[in-house]
This record gives sequence, C-alpha cells and structure tokens, in this order.
Amino acid sequence: MRQTNLTGESAEYVSAREELRQAEIELMRHRERVADLRRRLPLGPVVDDYVFEEGPADLEAGDTPVRTVRLGELFTRPGRDLIVYHLMYGKKQTEPCPMCTMWCDGFNGVARHIAQNVDLVIVAAADLPALRAHARNRKWTNLRLLGAGAGTFKYDLGSEDTEGYQDSTVSVFTRDDDGAVRHFYSVHPRMSEDIDERGIDLNSPVWHILDLTRRGRGDWSAALSY
Repeated sequence: MRQTNLTGESAEYVSAREELRQAEIELMRHRERVADLRRRLPLGPVVDDYVFEEGPADLEAGDTPVRTVRLGELFTRPGRDLIVYHLMYGKKQTEPCPMCTMWCDGFNGVARHIAQNVDLVIVAAADLPALRAHARNRKWTNLRLLGAGAGTFKYDLGSEDTEGYQDSTVSVFTRDDDGAVRHFYSVHPRMSEDIDERGIDLNSPVWHILDLTRRGRGDWSAALSY
C-alpha cells in the first residue's frame, strides 16, 4: 500500500516503508491489547478519602478563599472515572517540572473534550498560591488544580518519596455505588531499571509528533524556556 502519489521513490525506500507500515500496524494492535488488559483489571483497593486544598475556580480571582475537598468529591457525577495527574512541583521539587508543564499545557487544551467522559484534576505538593501562580503564567484556565502537600496522597500513590522528592505520575480512580473510592491504575515514567522517563509517554502527543521525524526527540529538554 502506497502512502503517497509521489514519483521517484526508490525500490529500497518503498520496501523499507512497507516494512515500517507493517510494524506500525502491529504497534497499534499491541497498544489496543494493552488498553484492553488495563480496562479488564480487577477491582483495586478502597483508598482513604484524601483531603486536598483548592482555590477559586477562576484563576484570576486570586488565591482565596481556600477550601478543602475530598477525593470522593472530585467525581462530578455517577458512572465516571477520575484521572489525577501528579505534577512535579513542591517540597524537594522547588521549581515546576518543565516536562509536567508541557503535559499540563496539553491537558488544558483538550480538557473540555476529556470532561465529556471522565473527571481530570492536577495535584501538586507545592503551596497552593505557588501552584496557581504557575498556572496563571501558563494560562491553565481549564484545569482543576489541587494542593496535596499536607497529606500522604502523593506518597501513597508513589509520586513522592520519604524525603519529599517528586515524580510525575498518572493515577486513575473509580467510585463504588456506596461512595467508596478505589484505586484503579497508576503509571510512572520509570517502569523498570532500563526504562527511564518513558512510562507515561502515551499521554503526550509532543513526543509522538517529534518521533515522526528523522531527528526524533533529540535533547528536547535543553530547548525549554519556561
């Protein structure tokens, strides 16, 4: 199957492109098998109804009043799952993580589409005013921002160690009919000793766009200017 109507493609190029197409098809099918395995996970454990801090919904309305909100209250209606992105900011991570910032830039752009199916929140260990100041700078007007620095939520979910060092993590929760919240799934960038910072790549289209090119991702982080 030809991908273009261009002339002048060598036989070597056409052959290599077909080999690549077959590999891309298998990758797609494998990705769908992995997603099916994830969906068929058995019920996870019931978790504590963790407490977070939250400021006004309007970022431009200042940082007060601050209210507390529980994990179970983050589900906006029955039958929905909750996705939590753990932003690396706070405690030992004294500056917002550039990669997490890029992730959240993308989430902000598609938040209203995500909200059709699930609830999404961003949680950080940073003081709430610092988190909201960073969000204002990035214009994250579509994201729900929560502070979790005073509790054990991030440690319990593996996005913070005993010394306060942070890690980016994605966690998914479900809620039973009786209101109990269960942990469904979490994934971290470091999936094994030989996989560093690739474990949540599927959540960012930036990597995949760059991977279409001959240079690939290159030293992406060196070009950041936040």
